[in-house]
Amino acid sequence: MLKVDNLSTSYSTIDGPVHVINNVDFEIYENEIFGIAGESGCGKTTLLKALYDIVEFPLVIDSGKLILSGEKNGKFFSYETGEIRKTWWNNISYVPQAAQSVLNPIAPLRHQFLDSIPREDRKNEPEEKTLKRVAKYLEELSLSPDLLGAYPFQLSGGMRQRVIIALATFMSPNVVLADEPTTALDVVVQRGILMMLMGLQKRLKNTMVIVSHDMGVHYQITDRMGIMYSGSIIELGETEDIFERPVHPYTQMLVGSLPKVGDKSQKVGIPGRPPALTNPPPGCRFAPRCPYAKDVCLKHAPQFKKVLPGRFAACHMLKREAN
Repeated sequence: MLKVDNLSTSYSTIDGPVHVINNVDFEIYENEIFGIAGESGCGKTTLLKALYDIVEFPLVIDSGKLILSGEKNGKFFSYETGEIRKTWWNNISYVPQAAQSVLNPIAPLRHQFLDSIPREDRKNEPEEKTLKRVAKYLEELSLSPDLLGAYPFQLSGGMRQRVIIALATFMSPNVVLADEPTTALDVVVQRGILMMLMGLQKRLKNTMVIVSHDMGVHYQITDRMGIMYSGSIIELGETEDIFERPVHPYTQMLVGSLPKVGDKSQKVGIPGRPPALTNPPPGCRFAPRCPYAKDVCLKHAPQFKKVLPGRFAACHMLKREAN
């Protein structure tokens, strides 16, 4: 469905390029919820922008590409980096970070729904008929059609987030990318948003990519997930397996620091801090914080390899699984 082929990106600055995504290589499958987790500044949002083909200065793709492919309405489609934007809303859509602030504050929501529908998809359909389809879709999502006459400032934060998700899914895209969809919302509203996303994925049978630093979000709704650290995915596998048996030292420490019901043991945070992307260390970027680091870790970057069935990791201490 969505293949990331050895992707590397950087941001152009007056001091030279800052490399943010480094040789990322993985696939996102059809009809799954895929999670991307990691600390702030590890490159999650930049990766999502690349997936959506929002590649504009100062962001530059240094190498690799992305391929979006699949089938819709009986027709096969395939788009690569630079062409993916041609199918925005139809085959792929995006819920940006801080989505509550992306709605036009001076336009009623009905205009914003109309603007999100490509002209060729309306096929000279009268505006009134289009709005009836939108109203019906809102009702299917347990939202009032009266929202179409409202302005964004008249809605709560949680309601604006639901409207953004409705906008992103109205055209039944094959892939929905959501960047921190529950940020800045209270826990009750967060649960409602997560239930809405899960319900939509089951109903549309599409693929969702959820970016969040909140591991609890991934545990609740994702099928598989990738753990990012300093611009690279360092572990990938089924979500349940990653929580039950993390294999990369960073993932082990990340999962081990999470509170658990009934566990009264003292939790210890991960020592140190992530390296600056402007001046990363040689070798494994987690080595300065890793309790198992050896000389090879400080000199050579580990390969991202298959270490268990369905599990991939980048660590010198892990053996490659025999094919």
